[in-house]
Amino acid sequence: MAHYRIVRLREEMRKKSLNALIVSSPQSVRYLTSFSGSNALCIITPSRALFFTDSRYGLQSKQEVKGMSRAITRRGLFEEVAEREILAGHRRVGFESHHITYAQYRSLRKLFPGTAFVSTADFVEGIALVKDRREISIIREAVRISDKVFKEALHTIRAGVSELDVAAEIAYFHKKFGAEGEAFEAIVASGERGSLPHARATSKRIKSGEFVTLDFGCTLKGYNSDITRTIAVGKPSQRAREIYSVVLDAQRKAIASARGGMWAKDLDDVARRSIKRGGYGRYFTHSLGHGLGLNVHERPRVSALSKERLQAGSVITIEPGVYVPGFGGVRIEDDVLLTEHGCEVLNTAPKELLIV
Repeated sequence: MAHYRIVRLREEMRKKSLNALIVSSPQSVRYLTSFSGSNALCIITPSRALFFTDSRYGLQSKQEVKGMSRAITRRGLFEEVAEREILAGHRRVGFESHHITYAQYRSLRKLFPGTAFVSTADFVEGIALVKDRREISIIREAVRISDKVFKEALHTIRAGVSELDVAAEIAYFHKKFGAEGEAFEAIVASGERGSLPHARATSKRIKSGEFVTLDFGCTLKGYNSDITRTIAVGKPSQRAREIYSVVLDAQRKAIASARGGMWAKDLDDVARRSIKRGGYGRYFTHSLGHGLGLNVHERPRVSALSKERLQAGSVITIEPGVYVPGFGGVRIEDDVLLTEHGCEVLNTAPKELLIV
């Protein structure tokens, strides 16, 4: 257990006048305990830190969870907490509302009558914004693996190969190179399907003259990478080259501007204005990026609607895109470590237009 993380959580609890905190999302539990199982929760009070899981994870939790009292149960986790009266006398209790279902919330209210439950959806995300050296080292390695996978994918992509074939190769090589698995199901979108920002791979076969957008990442020790590249199969049209140039220029401008301390919305604006000047502003339909760590998508949100400043030590994605219905699309994404005076691009995969 990283004790300083518990200390910071308790500081946030004091600010919100909370007597206790229930941490239940797998990513948040892993951040606090290093536990990699799928069913667990932590109870944090001003004086205690307790870990609960079910009997499937008895040995695993003993190996992974250090510095925190463990409880192994054959009943529901909330029922075990109630039976042990852990929350007795605690009138205001925080919980991760984005993870707990309505049915679970009703169960909490029934098990702990008289307790006021307060949403603390971003408590753990808030303290996880700035990564420590170990976290950065793991993310670097996850990014390195995905960069290697991109090079392998280039050998697979050609006219006649299906999008599903490419996605399967990406999944295979992630594990071959040491990842725990994919961070998310790889996006492989060719031709007109490239205008769908989050298109799932299909049985569609890639054709000569098409762009293919690949968006993929891996998980390593719980942390994630997230990379996007768009490549050409055969000679691309002049319009395709133009769109690619507009997106690449916007991404380079955003990377040159990114630094800790700036407003997230201002960074989004750098790329958005660049694409607008290139004539494709209305086709940039999503935010510029997001935080990256134990979650693929976490704070900070790098969007025009964001109200927070970027922090040195955070890892974010910078991923402008242009999506033209009936034509296709281009997206280029890197994982970036913010510093006080700029940023470091963690990816090394080439971004100049590749033709295979």
